[in-house]
Amino acid sequence: MSVHLVTGAGSGIGAVVARRLLDRGDELWLLARDAGRARQLAEEFGGAHTVVGDLAVPGRLSWALEKQALPDRLDSLLHIAGTVDLGPVGEITPKLWEHTLAVNLTGPAELTRLLLPQLRLSHGTVVFVNSGAGLQAHAEWSAYAASKHGLKALADSLRAEEHAAGVRVTTVYPGRTATPMQQKVHQQEGEPYDPARFIDPGSVATALLTALDLPRDATIPDLTVRPAR
Repeated sequence: MSVHLVTGAGSGIGAVVARRLLDRGDELWLLARDAGRARQLAEEFGGAHTVVGDLAVPGRLSWALEKQALPDRLDSLLHIAGTVDLGPVGEITPKLWEHTLAVNLTGPAELTRLLLPQLRLSHGTVVFVNSGAGLQAHAEWSAYAASKHGLKALADSLRAEEHAAGVRVTTVYPGRTATPMQQKVHQQEGEPYDPARFIDPGSVATALLTALDLPRDATIPDLTVRPAR
């Protein structure tokens, strides 16, 4: 039985990945931002363990995790949680910058640091769900794109550092995917939202699990998924 810790299991790609891992009999640990969210996830994913820790407050993650039971080993750490708010550089406040960078970059970096001993023990895999915005930035996407460019750098450095320890690192770059986050983006853009135009979350989940389940003699460092429509 493989052991996985997933962030962002509450909706979208993360929910599909968590459900597939649980349904195939793997041991699942889900990060929740607070106790209320943890109860919701426990009800939705019966049999999964929950861990409370808020990615938006990276400096408190160590304190939070020290007070809870954690798996002794991890076959994967799947960073799927994220946040997005659009706006021109001239209008984005420091508060929004700090929140975006915390959830999308600093929080994942700190969570990875704290769980590296368990990942090294299992020669595990770290998967970062990035974005096309992590490769190219557009107008009004500065905060989100900056956080995702930083996440790419984090993954690339971690891959180089942990190769000798047998830890694999994969970054997945999905195009626009039919998730609640995408619906929020369309509201901010003032555009109608038609989920049929975008990638189904299950397709991204399939790509992610392909990289995760690859035999140990190989690795997929970067994986781009784009709409076929």
